[in-house]
Amino acid sequence: SVSAFRLSGVHHQKLMDICLTCIIFLGCGVYLLVQMIRFIFADADFTLLWAARFGSKPEVAMRGKVVWITGASSGIGEELAYQLAAAGARLVLSARREEELRRVKQSCLVGAFNASLQARKYPFTRFLLFFPPHHSSHPSERSTLEEKDILVLPLDLLDRASHPAKARAVLQHFSNVDVLINNGGRSQRSLCVDTDMEVYQGLMDLNYLGTVSVTKQVLPHMTHHGSGIIATVSSISGLAAAPLSTGYCASKHALQGFFNTLRSELTDYPDISVIMICPGPVVSQIVQNAFTEQPDKPVSSAGDQMHKMTTERCVCLILAGLSNRVKEMWIAQQPFLLMFYLWQYAPTLAWYMTNMLGKKRVQNFKAGLLMDPIRTRHTSESPRNGAGGQVDGGRKTRSRCVTGVGGGRS
Repeated sequence: SVSAFRLSGVHHQKLMDICLTCIIFLGCGVYLLVQMIRFIFADADFTLLWAARFGSKPEVAMRGKVVWITGASSGIGEELAYQLAAAGARLVLSARREEELRRVKQSCLVGAFNASLQARKYPFTRFLLFFPPHHSSHPSERSTLEEKDILVLPLDLLDRASHPAKARAVLQHFSNVDVLINNGGRSQRSLCVDTDMEVYQGLMDLNYLGTVSVTKQVLPHMTHHGSGIIATVSSISGLAAAPLSTGYCASKHALQGFFNTLRSELTDYPDISVIMICPGPVVSQIVQNAFTEQPDKPVSSAGDQMHKMTTERCVCLILAGLSNRVKEMWIAQQPFLLMFYLWQYAPTLAWYMTNMLGKKRVQNFKAGLLMDPIRTRHTSESPRNGAGGQVDGGRKTRSRCVTGVGGGRS
């Protein structure tokens, strides 16, 4: 009877081990299924989504901060101004078009923010998946900022000799700069074989050297005080290849390399954060202002942007990342978000997909079609010269009072 009892105990222990193993495997399966569903509906990397849901909120982290925004006259910069004003941040608005900057300032002061219903949607499925709500300023909200809290500072990124004086003007007005958001720039839509060297020179001077120049004026101030945030709007093109944007990709890759290296040089200043913002396709006018084969030749058609992420949502995520000092943000809807992860973790597969989609994109461009391989339709323009598609996030405008994303025109 004793041996039978022992045998029964052994069988019972084995049964318990099997049950425990099954529970572990079942739990892992459920976890992977939930993560897969979350990824399908995600519009940013999981680190950023987690920060947006559970981290510090912009109205807490940004209240009272001095934020200098370049490219603030439209698009991402304009919307950043609106949402930061709603959060109580003091602003420096810079771009070339002073009249547009004053319009943005007035809208910030009166609280005339255009919060679309889409930006305030919070579906039950997103609640279950721990996705953050779309924080956007309500139209009825009034800004608490005063006239002196917003400085309009016209700035030309190409005029690097003027940047020291511009930085001194900011410090004279506010005494400090807590956050610098490098957001100015232009995109490109042309084949390399047809593009003048002046276009490449212009892209590097504006997108890269202009951004570096402004950063160098602010950096000594931040190192002196030992704190600050330097955020730069890059693009998915700063991490991956985007056909018809050789110069634009080069300038964004240069920004990635510069600021990632700068971050490593600032390890003695743990309270200074260097942040890269990498949006995918976002509703904007960056394509309309893009370089083509020649410096002064405009893009003929920007195409349909209905499939792109709204600028409101993109800026909401950007502010969540800034508030929680996320070092690099990937912001895009599917299938573009998938490309971020493929380039990071499966580059061979990413190259295959890029070449496949790139071939179709170039064919559309040569045939005079809108370049987007997802939504292709004819335009009334002639082949090659009449192609104007849309690709990754720029930082242009969407409408008068909306949020923006990406790197656009200053």
